[in-house]
Formats: sequence, C-alpha cells, structure tokens
Amino acid sequence: MLTPSLSNRLAAWPLLLCSFRPLFLVTTLLAILGIVLWLGFLGFGLALPTVPGGPLVWHAHELLFGFGLAAVAGFVLTAVPEFTATAPFGRHVGLAFVLLWLLARLSFWLSGLLGSWPAALCNVAFALALLVLLTPRLLGDPLRRQWGFFGGLSALALVLIGFQFDVLRDLYPMRWLHATVGVMMVLIVVAMSRISMRIVNDAIQARRDAGHEVDEDYRARPPRRNLAIFCITLFSLGEWLALPGALNGWLALAAAAAVFNLLNDWHVGRALLERWSLMLYSVYGLMALGYALLGIAQLSGDFGASVGRHLLTVGAMGISVLAVLCIAGRTHSGFALDQRRWVPLATTLLVLAALLRAGAGLPGLPTQAMNLLAGLGWLIAFALACRYLVPIWLSPRPDGGQGCEEPMSEHSTGSGCRT
Repeated sequence: MLTPSLSNRLAAWPLLLCSFRPLFLVTTLLAILGIVLWLGFLGFGLALPTVPGGPLVWHAHELLFGFGLAAVAGFVLTAVPEFTATAPFGRHVGLAFVLLWLLARLSFWLSGLLGSWPAALCNVAFALALLVLLTPRLLGDPLRRQWGFFGGLSALALVLIGFQFDVLRDLYPMRWLHATVGVMMVLIVVAMSRISMRIVNDAIQARRDAGHEVDEDYRARPPRRNLAIFCITLFSLGEWLALPGALNGWLALAAAAAVFNLLNDWHVGRALLERWSLMLYSVYGLMALGYALLGIAQLSGDFGASVGRHLLTVGAMGISVLAVLCIAGRTHSGFALDQRRWVPLATTLLVLAALLRAGAGLPGLPTQAMNLLAGLGWLIAFALACRYLVPIWLSPRPDGGQGCEEPMSEHSTGSGCRT
C-alpha cells in the first residue's frame, strides 16, 4: 500500500496526470531503443536478447506487443471514458499499467535466463487487465458504438495468449505474430473512424471559414468500415489456418480492395491536403498497398510476404501510432495541435521507411542498405516525436487542467503552434 507521502508525490507528478502520458512515453522510447538494437544486430551483428524463436521473433514481438500494445493501451484508457461519457481513470491506473508493461518487457527480454513463464504471465496479465477494466464501459453503451473496440481488444488478448501458449509448448510462434498484425489493422480502422471524423471535418470547416465552398461534411460510413474489418479478419484467419496460398492471395486482395474502398469517404477536396488529414489518409493508403502486395506475393511467388507486411507494420501502424501521439498526446495534455514542420517531416520519413523496408524484400535490390535507410527513417521520426512530445508529458498542463480534458481555454504555448 502506498504511504501518504508517496501518494502525494505521485499525485503531484505531471507524468501521471493522465493514463496515456506514461504509456505514450514508453511507446516513444521503445520505438527508438528497439530499432537501435535491431539495426545493431543487422548491421554489426550485435547480440539481441535471447528469446524463444530467436531474433526475428524478438523484433516482431516488441514491435507489436511492446510498442503497439503500449500505444493502444494509452489511447483506449484515455478515449474510452470520453467516448462513453464516463469518469476518467485515476493516476494509479496509468502507473499500474506502465509498471506491468515494464515487467512484461523485462521478463521477455530475460526469458533466456528466467524461462518463458514470467514473460507469459506478465504479458498476458497486461492484455487481460486492459480488457477487464474497459469491458463494462465498452459493452455498457446501449447503441453498441464501442463494440468494435471490445472486439479488437479481445482479439489482441487472444493472439497474445496464443503466442505465449505456443512458446510454452516450444513451438515457433510466428503465426500468432502475423495474426496480431491483422488485429492491429482492425484496431486502426476502428480508432481512425473516430479520429478522422473530427480531424477531416475540422479541415473542411477551416476551408469554409476561409471563404471556400465545401458542400458536404466527411462521414466515416459504417458499411465501408465494417467491410474492411471483415476482409482483414478473413485474411488473417486464413493465414493463421495456413490455407492454400492462392486462396490467401485472393483474400489479401479482397482486404486491399475493401481498404481502398474505405478511402472513397476521404475524397473531400482540398481539405484532404491539410497535414493531419493527409497523415491519416496515408495510413489507409499504405494499409491497402500492403494487403495488395501480400496478395500478389501469395499468388505469384515472385517475392516474399515481408514486402507487404512491412507496409502494414512500419507504414500503417507506425504512422497511426505517430498520429495518436501527436493528436491525442497534445490535445489531452491541454495543447492545440502542433503546426510546426517536424510533424509532416516525421510522417514523410515513416512513409519512406515503409517503402524502403518493403523494397528490401524485392529481388535484385540492395537489401542491407535499404534496411539501414528504413531503420534510420523510423529512428529519426520517433526521435523527433521524443524531442517535441516527451517534454509535454513530463510537464503540467499549460491551462491549469488536472486531467485528460482537451484545452480548457485559449493559451499561448510559446512554440509557434496554433492556439
């Protein structure tokens, strides 16, 4: 139990002001540390933590269940109370989850010494605790508007349990990591439908305020979204079941077509060219292209599935996490959206990193050089995020707020940002 003095010190620590702050912090730091270690392994043969399945499993696991899951947790712990009009979670919730996340990372990285059970217990506990905490709020909405989050978080817990079950049985667990990519894509589609409604419509309203005629508002139409989720799920299930390559190829192409169809909602004129709209649009563009290349790889056999898969992970997931850090990480810290040049620069670097990493899997191209350049692009993008976002999460809100609410009043940040 916390002593009163320790409790008071924690209550005064700005990092614990909202649950997303410590989780977004470790997301950003792992994005940097993970790629530094991976590049050191690829370029210089530096040793990686000894884990079941070897270096590739460590890399994929930490990208998905370290970096990705921390970002998901930070987002839902902040967004779900807002979406469900319920009370925000207290400071102890963010602290508990970040400590459990650190235990999960430490136990997995040391699984060569500790064995597989500590990592299995800590990682599964994180995913299940998140699901148990949020389920009453997600399922309590009579209009069922939050069921997509419930399904995505349930699937995320399921694939993590499956991964650990295979590890404990000394089986190669990569099929579960491939399935996790699909779950992440589904969660991105679900979350983007909420984020984009505000971002794109704000861009449309700005065009109207400037005197331009814009006839319609943006709508994230449920039929298109649900079709994309269904097709992504179907392909992920087929890949997990190891269905014949040709069948999986067509399922991947169906997923690509469904995501491309989803982009039809976004064609709203020049408002799409605003930095935040275009940033989110690039997530779906890379997602669709990734599934298209996965399908072509399965049908033709001319190149490996890693080409398309890295467009999904480095591209769609990397940029969507960066967007959440920039948008939710600033507005729920009491700041307006950042209008400085580092945001489009970081986004461009991640797009280039995804394309380079995918290209490294094509025959006849300089694989090692492209991998290095892709890693550097990712590293610089998240180093910029660390430079401009981490100080915000370590500091009190500029508007005097004491929670996760958006800016309470107009204020000057002194950073050239829009206020």
